Amino acid sequence: MTGPVEIHELTALEQYGFLQRRELSVLEVVDHYLERIERLDGGLGAFHTVTAEAARRRARELDGSDDRTAPLWGLPLADKDLSRRAGVRTTFGSRLFADHVPETSDELPLQLDAAGAVSLGKTSAPEFGLPSYTESLVAPPARDPYDTSRGAGGSSGGAAVAVAAGLLPFAPGSDGGGSIRIPAAACGLVGLKPSRGLVPAGSGLDSLAGLAVAGPIARTVTDAALLLDGMIARAGDRIRHTHTLRPPVDDDGLFLGAAVRGEGRFQIAVSTSSPWATAYEIEIAPEAAAALDAARDALVALGHGMEELELDPAPEYPEAFRAVWQAGASQIPADDTTEHLLEPLTRWLLHRGRALPASALVRALATLSAFERSLIRQFAPYDAVLTPTLAMTPRPIGWYDAHDGEHNFAQQVQYTPFTSFVNASGLPAITLPVSMTAEGLPMGAQLIGRPGGESTLLALGRQLERRLRWERVHPPQW
Repeated sequence: MTGPVEIHELTALEQYGFLQRRELSVLEVVDHYLERIERLDGGLGAFHTVTAEAARRRARELDGSDDRTAPLWGLPLADKDLSRRAGVRTTFGSRLFADHVPETSDELPLQLDAAGAVSLGKTSAPEFGLPSYTESLVAPPARDPYDTSRGAGGSSGGAAVAVAAGLLPFAPGSDGGGSIRIPAAACGLVGLKPSRGLVPAGSGLDSLAGLAVAGPIARTVTDAALLLDGMIARAGDRIRHTHTLRPPVDDDGLFLGAAVRGEGRFQIAVSTSSPWATAYEIEIAPEAAAALDAARDALVALGHGMEELELDPAPEYPEAFRAVWQAGASQIPADDTTEHLLEPLTRWLLHRGRALPASALVRALATLSAFERSLIRQFAPYDAVLTPTLAMTPRPIGWYDAHDGEHNFAQQVQYTPFTSFVNASGLPAITLPVSMTAEGLPMGAQLIGRPGGESTLLALGRQLERRLRWERVHPPQW
């Protein structure tokens, strides 16, 4: 490769093309990103662990292979620190596992390996992925590249920082209550939470209430689709559960074709309703409202139908979601001798979860199941529903209460009132970086799709991307 353009300035899809044509070697690409990580990450906190030598070995193996058909062949990424990779320190964002080195890998890293990707290490995550911000006690905070006094969000905060700052072309994340969309929005990126059951290695079907799924974080819509395809390819035909979704397949791949084409006219509803509003005071900051307006105006200008939607009140939702979140934390393997290693929010969730009667959990699960059916019914007339992604600008480092778990949880809800109910309903959603504040902070808008409606979300996202050209906007580290 020659010319003034540096490797990280290319999209992941462009890098893939250069690799396929042998105009770049995998080792060249890996070394480029490793150099940027070493030079820039000290002030960002994107990476928890960098596995440089393992990445170079993998790059040399790929360069020596004649088979380049894998969908992510030669492209660098990194595992979120909630995923085990054999032989690589995996802390789950907690001092409880500060020295943990697993002997086996989780399914998602293995799937990404099979898709031809090269892992450069581990991106930072908060303790057990529970908070919507990435400021753990086991690693430095993940800082928003646009303003390093502010946090990147969570729980895929390190992944979002790495992509936004050009330390990776894209990155896998996981999303149990907004953990892909929150940091993607805070860092000016595209973040896609797939439908429950779509990604076999992170389907949500084996998590409590089906909340947590795996998905991509990227700078462009096509890059997000490319990574999503890599998460599914060669695994999509293996049925893991009775509710496993079969992804669409066309000549351009699974979802990449829909993103590249960006075609269609759709009926969209816009909503600022949140089921959290009955339990917490929800206010939409002017910057968040401006982002929503920018997305709505652009979609109308593109010819899509648009109408207002007020969701039915769901006063039972907040208590049910809280109960499930607390119940999930009850499984953390801490006892009286190790509990002091946990952070205050985690301890609060753990204690509440272990004190929760089984009948309360059963009631919460039934409530969320009923909520899912209600939300899908309300969304049925529309191809997508537009909401703010976040209710506020990215929060300053240290903004969340470090001592009072109840107050901390309320702060998270007030920052992210539009994300968790999508997980509870199993629907796909994408956040798109549609505006910048006067202070130069990115703001996103969220599109929620029908079950299995990723292609529609990607098509809409690509149309907005062509109009707003957010791929031209980068933080100072770029």
